[in-house]
Amino acid sequence: MKYTIVLAALLTAATGSAIAAPHEGSAFIHDYDTDHDGKVTRAEFDAVRVARFKATDANADGWVSEDEYVGEYSARLEQQLAASELTEPKKVEERQRQIRQAHVRFGVLDKDKDQKMVQAEYDASGARAFAEQDNDKDGTVTQADAAATAARYLAAREKADKADK
Repeated sequence: MKYTIVLAALLTAATGSAIAAPHEGSAFIHDYDTDHDGKVTRAEFDAVRVARFKATDANADGWVSEDEYVGEYSARLEQQLAASELTEPKKVEERQRQIRQAHVRFGVLDKDKDQKMVQAEYDASGARAFAEQDNDKDGTVTQADAAATAARYLAAREKADKADK
């Protein structure tokens, strides 16, 4: 059981949430493909990340607090939940789960544990997320990369489930 929880936490920290933190497959491509050509270059990804950091830093002090981080995430989550076909009880459940995870992610991303996420900490997370998605390591994330990444995660989850039994 412990192994599954640790693996799930690591996968979530590395990839983010499937709903509001678009680090899984088609959500990743949807949110970062700014020229709408069906793939994400590192330049597109970095430009969106810079803009998102600035938007998240609500008071423009150069760093992101946990409240700012969770608040920005919550706003994106609400938009996505509003557009989803989930039932209202499932939306409530998903919202609670995702917000709890956002607090955990902040703690993971705040490497020096000073309760301030600076651009470098945020960028390091983005670099890991892009590298995870870029399966063939060519500097561009395509649907094929996303599918291969999803298959890796599924295999890891299945392995963890077997080990847990």
